[in-house]
Amino acid sequence: MEKVNVLVLAPVGEKCLKQIAEVSPRVKVIDGVSLLGIQNPFEQFGRDSVAWEKLIALLRDTEVLFTFRSVPDLIALAPRLKWMQILSAGVDRVLTPDLIDSQVILTNVKGMHAVQISEMVINLMLMHAKKSLYCLQNQRQKQWVHFTPDLLSGRTIGIVGYGSIGRRIAQLSRAFGMRVVATRRKVKGISRSRNVDILYPREQVGQLLSESDYVVDALPSTPETREFFNEAAFRQMKPGAFFINIGRGATVDEAALIKALREKWIAGAGLDTFVREPLPPDSPLWEMENVIITPHIAGAAPDYLEKATEIFCENLKRYLSGRRLINVVDKKAGY
Repeated sequence: MEKVNVLVLAPVGEKCLKQIAEVSPRVKVIDGVSLLGIQNPFEQFGRDSVAWEKLIALLRDTEVLFTFRSVPDLIALAPRLKWMQILSAGVDRVLTPDLIDSQVILTNVKGMHAVQISEMVINLMLMHAKKSLYCLQNQRQKQWVHFTPDLLSGRTIGIVGYGSIGRRIAQLSRAFGMRVVATRRKVKGISRSRNVDILYPREQVGQLLSESDYVVDALPSTPETREFFNEAAFRQMKPGAFFINIGRGATVDEAALIKALREKWIAGAGLDTFVREPLPPDSPLWEMENVIITPHIAGAAPDYLEKATEIFCENLKRYLSGRRLINVVDKKAGY
């Protein structure tokens, strides 16, 4: 029986490794994390390191790669590679030119982040509406200051990028009594959808921006969406609007965002993703009182690795039986 070498470059743990091995007797699971001594799954190997030499040796016979990230010169180093499954929904960090041009199938865990990210969006909106940062500041200073908090009910949320995450955000926003508008690239004209009052085509995003009290960036990072939120976009928003980015940092022109916040074109921002991560210490965003920063954890969950492994195992069964995989990425489109 010919074995299928599956290299796991993610700290999924013994239970998940066993789950992968139990998919089929044909599967040979290689725990790259232990063999390479990786402490951080995002660690970059120095090409003169012992770990790099070990990785090269492992990649030579790898047919399936289950990983958080890609490897430099992956296609050249892994001549037998046929399929790579990554543990994230966004693929911009692994879409190198050699991978795009190769025959290697790329899949992601799209759809797995909707619950946790939608809760983060609700959290950020509530923090802004209820002035949570202001309350914490007063608490630290032992100041008893009355003020009138805002409501989410009756406010409009605009979701730019209406995929699985956007749909869940819309559902929860509706539960708070919000009016929901959204844009989706494939929509041809104005329509309605479940939990969405108005679904605009991408060309009419300006209308969405002008009427939304909360604007949520849920876009993937592609050449088409790079700096989608630029100066022109922020100028179209309400002066009292709150901008939330749970998509990708590259979809925002950060200089334009900082200008918009400083000059009060918008009221504030809740940011989970950035152009550079970690966010550099000299970024003005750190010091802004109208900005809430989270360290790219909106998609995280206590059982993240277990759920990602479940998706991978389902795909591995399909791969071994020659069936179409789920969550296949269009490498040219970038999602």
